[in-house]
Parts: sequence; C-alpha cells; structure tokens
Amino acid sequence: MTTAEAYVEFATREAYGVSPAYERLSQAVAVDEELLALLDTLPPAKRQPNLLFGVVRWLGGPVDDPRAFHDYALAHWPAVQAQIRRRATQTNEAGRCAVLLPVLAALPQPLALLEVGASAGLCLYPDRYAYRYGDQRVGSGEPLIECAASGLVPPARVPQVVWRAGLDLNPLDVTNPDDVSWLDALIWPEHEHRRARLRAAASIAAADPPLLVRGDLVDDLPALAARAPADATLVVFHTSVLYQVPAPRRDAFVRLVGGLPGHWIANEAPDVLRHDALPDPPGGALHNVLALDGKPLAWTRGHGQAMTWFA
Repeated sequence: MTTAEAYVEFATREAYGVSPAYERLSQAVAVDEELLALLDTLPPAKRQPNLLFGVVRWLGGPVDDPRAFHDYALAHWPAVQAQIRRRATQTNEAGRCAVLLPVLAALPQPLALLEVGASAGLCLYPDRYAYRYGDQRVGSGEPLIECAASGLVPPARVPQVVWRAGLDLNPLDVTNPDDVSWLDALIWPEHEHRRARLRAAASIAAADPPLLVRGDLVDDLPALAARAPADATLVVFHTSVLYQVPAPRRDAFVRLVGGLPGHWIANEAPDVLRHDALPDPPGGALHNVLALDGKPLAWTRGHGQAMTWFA
C-alpha cells in the first residue's frame, strides 16, 4: 500500500464519522505531492496518519484546516520529522477496557494482568473504572466508559486484579508532563470526552503506579510473566499493537504467548492477526477482532466505543 492509499484508507475506515478534522486532513494529505514526498523519506512505520497528526498537534500546529496544516508541516518539517522519528503512536485509551471487560470478568479470579504495548499502563485498571453497556452499569467511580454492545450480556461485576504489569519498548509515565502531553496529542481533535477520560485514568494510575518494564514483546515477555503471582490467573493482553511489529516478530510472539500459562487476549485488526471463518464486520468502519486464546469472540471498535459479540 502506498502512503497516499494509507491516508485514504484512514480517512474512509477510521476517521469517517468519528473525526471530521482527521478525515479532511487524511484526504488532503493523500493528494499532497509535497507532503507525500517528505513522508516517503521516513521509514514505512513512521508514515502513518495518527503519528503525523499527533506530532503536529503536539508541536502546536493546526489540524482543523488542511491548507494551514500543509503550510505548517512544510515550514516546520525538520522539527516534525524529528519528533516523528522519536515518538510512536502509543494511544493509551482506557475506553478499550470496555471491550476487554466481558472476557476478563469470565476468567478464573483473581487476575494478574500483563499488557504488551502498555504505553502508560492505563488499560491495566479495568477493575477501577465504571462502565455503561446500554442501560446496564458495571462498577463505580470515574471515568465512566460507555460501550454500545450487541449480542452480549454484560458482566455483573468488574474483575478482581491483584497484579498488573506492562511491557513496552518505550513506557510512558503518567507523572511526567511531557509524556501526558503526548498522550493528549494522540487523542483526536473533537474527542473532549476522551481527554476527560485520560485525565481521570491517569489520576488513578498515578496514585497506584503499575509495574512498567522497558522491553521487547518476545525477548522480555517470559521473564515478566514469571513475576506474576502463582495464585492468580495470568492474562497477557494487547490492543492495536501488533500492526507496529514486523510480521516475523509478530509470528514469534504468537508462538510464545500461546505457550505461556494462563490466558491470552488479543484485540487486533483482522489483517494483522488473522482468524479463519470470521463473520462480516458490522459496517465498513475499521474493526478489531477480540480473541481469547486464539478463538475470535467479537468485533470491536478501536477506542472501545462499540462491540458486536459473535462467539
């Protein structure tokens, strides 16, 4: 897929109906020969829309007008490309816990959670957040995470978590203002509810920090998994992470995680982690597949805003 095609796909499958600003920007970049030429000087993994848009937002540039965005990006390209090379799309969306919760609550309790690609670890607190699935509320406190769920009986209670740890090539610290500002920049422009959720989740994590380890998802996963308490159910999980991992390394991770004790929850795009005989997704928007131990269970939206259970 060319860089231009990637931006068209982002506009039509991810931003459409979710972020008008990013839909306009993606369509504009897809036909912007000057900007495409600059993007193509970067490694393929660094050309993605979320990373470019997040960096320009973090630097204080405009993302609400395609022409102003073009002018800013070209005029400040040395700074833009430096930050693109330095940073990664480490969106840490606590809302994703809403689609993980039905699986987590059904596993033998208590749980030892280990997130691969944990960013700042905000998805390691599914027991501390509150949820609303239609008319049913689960848990208490803030943030309150809403999820449009179909084909699913929501869990009656949140899981019991006794250990939480994360593995990331570049773990972020919710007590570091620079790290938090980057997480904020990765939130799409119109999503003020997600900014409020980030602040509430970051407050919870800062008060009781998880164990975050800098490391590789293959080389360093077994040692971290071995630190989980033996009397808890180990759950290794990840959401929208493996697309950033080269295919051979991804295959090695799948072989490794399948051999660990406990359970494995994957929430990834179907072209990244393939499953046989999936039903059609609900609509043309990009969906992830939620799977437990390799068995697909549901279609989910990327920020946890909706899920369609089919298992």
